[in-house]
Amino acid sequence: MKKITVIGLGPGNIGDLTLKAVDKLKSGLPVYLRTKEHPATKYLIDNNIHFESFDYIYEHGNTMDEVYNEIVESLLKYAEEFGHINYCVPGNPILGEKTITTLNRLKEQGEISIEIITGMSFIESVISTIEKDVIDGLKLIDGLDFKEASLDINSANIITHVYKPEIASEVKLKLVERYGDEYEVYVIRAAGIEGEERIHKIPIYEVDRIEWVDHLTSIYVPKCDKINKKLYDMYNLIDIMEKLRSKEGCKWDIKQNHQSLREYIVEEAYEVVDAIDDEDYDLLSEELGDVLLQVVFHSQIASEEGYFSIWDVVRNISEKLIYRHPHVFGDEEARDDKEAVDSWNSMKDKEKSVANYTEKLKNITKNLPSLLKSYKIQDKVADVGFDWPNVQGAMSKVEEELIEVKEVYEGDDTERREEELGDLLFAVVNICRFANVNPEIALNKTINKFINRFSYIESESKKLKKDLKNMTLEEMDVLWEKSKIHNYGKF
Repeated sequence: MKKITVIGLGPGNIGDLTLKAVDKLKSGLPVYLRTKEHPATKYLIDNNIHFESFDYIYEHGNTMDEVYNEIVESLLKYAEEFGHINYCVPGNPILGEKTITTLNRLKEQGEISIEIITGMSFIESVISTIEKDVIDGLKLIDGLDFKEASLDINSANIITHVYKPEIASEVKLKLVERYGDEYEVYVIRAAGIEGEERIHKIPIYEVDRIEWVDHLTSIYVPKCDKINKKLYDMYNLIDIMEKLRSKEGCKWDIKQNHQSLREYIVEEAYEVVDAIDDEDYDLLSEELGDVLLQVVFHSQIASEEGYFSIWDVVRNISEKLIYRHPHVFGDEEARDDKEAVDSWNSMKDKEKSVANYTEKLKNITKNLPSLLKSYKIQDKVADVGFDWPNVQGAMSKVEEELIEVKEVYEGDDTERREEELGDLLFAVVNICRFANVNPEIALNKTINKFINRFSYIESESKKLKKDLKNMTLEEMDVLWEKSKIHNYGKF
């Protein structure tokens, strides 16, 4: 069977090469380097050890995954040709080396034999250079696949592969989003290599101003100070809520249960809607935080009672999103947003074992506002063709229901009045659906418009030194019309 010996070249100092690595390099086996841009290359040249590198693959690869896959394919070809080869990588092969991950998978499938000679990783050199103890946590992040969510403010972070200014700039932008401009980080080049090591402690906004960034550059982001903490993440929020519910916590928070908090989650959701309608994005951020608090609050109570934890909530919604998006995470296709919604609803019905359309109607959340619930019901029955062919039918139905309301309005039958007014509202909702207008949102905007216009009437009445209670309807109506001219309540 073809065999590849993987050799870790360490962070750069020749003295960091292990004796086992040196023996294998001098064994006469063909030597291939992932990259020759490494200080240990000089040792190979000085000792007449012939090698070839895969740097040329980096030059034409479109993505790093393509580069790594082509390197692995080349290694397999050479191993097939020579039987046994040496493959050298910077640092420690089992730490952040994606080609080794692929080779190990092939080893598990029985396609190749792998021997790994570990080396000193660059992490030890970085830690020694900045003289930091990372006993409280250290996270290693690949700068080539860097997401803001990868950062952990409650531990130190080392960002690798910051080998050119463009990557440094991208990393800076994500760091700024999480830590702000002024948070200080360490930019380190050639950690532990005598005569070549450089280290700068700088605020994040200066990260992409450093001119000597190259293939030996990493960024060390210190853990946030617990005492003077100004940054928080989901873990901190969970810890805060756990503290509030503890014996040493807040007496009000301790007393709450799911039932007592029920009204707050509804209220907070509507405040989010208000912020969206007002296009107030600072307020939206705040209100979304209030909704998140409710999620964490309920999860903490459930955890104390032994039902579920916040991580069950996260897992459940993640599984649901993946399951209900087979057109994204599976083999199905959705050519437009309508097909995407159809796919979602189809998977939802399978998930909930909905057998017929009546069950779909009954499964609509019973506590939804009535206008919104009406809208959803009409939308679902329209899927099976139980619908007017056009909006004219819906318009005629409104006129019919209005006549029936007029007929019963003067009578004494209260239940009939309630029924006919309900029918009228239901018919109006149908016109909203044809117009692709959410009736709940439309009515809320009208309410806001009414309040704004009434505010104009009140303020103008004070200018006229008149009390609203003593004004006639005609006088107020004049001011109402003026409020329209002044564009009060444009919504």
